[in-house]
Amino acid sequence: MLSSNLHMVLHFLVPLVVALVFWRAQWKRALLVMWATMLVDADHLLATPVFDPLRCSIGFHPLHQPWAIALYLVLALLPKTRWVGVGLLIHMALDGLDCLKLI
Repeated sequence: MLSSNLHMVLHFLVPLVVALVFWRAQWKRALLVMWATMLVDADHLLATPVFDPLRCSIGFHPLHQPWAIALYLVLALLPKTRWVGVGLLIHMALDGLDCLKLI
């Protein structure tokens, strides 16, 4: 499992790299939108305890369900919602890596 600190750093760093690589002309706006998608973690407030370092978010929290991830993919494919969708997919991918205990 990712350390909590590394996990949080990646949630800020990966969107920065993606914004700089794919939307260089608008990287600041893209980055702010993708960072705003971290609000998806508000669904953690519905869990008891709110934070459990051994719990996998994917499939547990309401906005971390497979159906929601499929919706985030659709958002990423649409030009007007692309940054939101990409931000949410990055978030889910990082949470998924945490679940797989790859790092």
